[in-house]
Amino acid sequence: MKIAVTVGSDQAGDSAFVVWRGFEKSIRKAAEFGYDGVELAMRSAMDVAAGDLKRWLAESRMEVSCITTGRMFAEDHLYFTHSDPDIRKKAVSAYQQLIDMASDYCELINIGRVRGGVGEGQSEEEAEKLFSDAFQQLCSYAERKKIQVLIEPVNRYEMNFINNLDQGAAFLSRSGYSNGGLHADVFHMNIEDDRIGESFIRNRKWLKYVHIADSNRLAPGFGHLDFEEIFGALKAADYNGWISMEILPGNDPDMAVKKAIEYVLPWCVPVN
Repeated sequence: MKIAVTVGSDQAGDSAFVVWRGFEKSIRKAAEFGYDGVELAMRSAMDVAAGDLKRWLAESRMEVSCITTGRMFAEDHLYFTHSDPDIRKKAVSAYQQLIDMASDYCELINIGRVRGGVGEGQSEEEAEKLFSDAFQQLCSYAERKKIQVLIEPVNRYEMNFINNLDQGAAFLSRSGYSNGGLHADVFHMNIEDDRIGESFIRNRKWLKYVHIADSNRLAPGFGHLDFEEIFGALKAADYNGWISMEILPGNDPDMAVKKAIEYVLPWCVPVN
């Protein structure tokens, strides 16, 4: 498994779950601490100049693990279940631009909070229909660019739609798109899934990407999650994709990033 850390631009708002801000310095620091790549928390494809990003990655010999899109929701209030069709159209267009960006750097892009939820006056069936329409449009667009579109279940205190891996897998099964998948986040799973390990194994067919944080959203080892169970289940599920640290900076961001990789590295490196 390769290990990444989630980073944002200098302009990333407080709602962005990133440990560092500023793409150039974040990429260089992540490389210094032994990470294989960075996950880019994007508001739009205009957050960074393509030439600059390619140069920074090449100089640090780093990869992009995934592009995540929660900032579209948190900062621009764009989401796919919005009651206003013009807002939905704008959300799809902005997301397609991020798919275009992803095609230059990685194979994965996520849908977390940007999917939206069940709004006032909506039924769950109506919200799912709106999201399903957008998801099919985006998967079709992404398929031509060889990009996988991943649904990230989010806990009930932040979203009221697709909260656990079982619900995400059921939606993916109904969608019928082969380039759809699950982006699991153990912080959310600790709240919503019956057992984190069992849910990983049960939904292994769809599992494409994993966010790691402890129960308090700090670096692993600073809360109460059972990472022996988590990584044992990932091994049992034959998962060999990216592990990405989506953690809060705490009082010492550099220490958090360093402690995070030190804590999980023994489970991620194959034993000969």
